Amino acid sequence: QVQLVESGGGLVQAGGSLRLSCAASGRTPSSTAMGWFRQAPGKEREFVAVISSSGGSPAYVDSVKGRFTISRDNPKNTVYLQMNSLKPEDTAVYYCAAGRTYATAPRAYDLWGQGTQVTVSS
Repeated sequence: QVQLVESGGGLVQAGGSLRLSCAASGRTPSSTAMGWFRQAPGKEREFVAVISSSGGSPAYVDSVKGRFTISRDNPKNTVYLQMNSLKPEDTAVYYCAAGRTYATAPRAYDLWGQGTQVTVSS
C-alpha cells in the first residue's frame, strides 16, 4: 500500500524559505496528480498547489502565486513545494495528497500524508 510522507517543515522568519518534500513509499500510478494543501487552526483545509502526473500544468491558489513552486520527480516518487517569501499567514500544517484527477478540491484526493507543520514568525 502506498503511503505519503511529508518532510521539510519548521519554524522560519517572515521572508524566509522552506522546501517541503512528499515521498511516496511505493510507486504511485503514473496517472496520479499530486497536490499540496494546508490547514491553519480553526480553518478548513485549503488548496495550495497541484501538478499533473507528467509534471506539467502547475496551478496555485492566488495567495501563493509568485512565491511557491510545486514540482515532482517521478523516478524518485517525490513531490516538492518550494516556498519563498514566507508570510505569517502561511503558517499551517501542510499536507500532500495523491489523486486520480487534476483537481483543487480536497475531496478529489484519496491518499494523504500525515502533514508537516510550517510556522512563520513575524
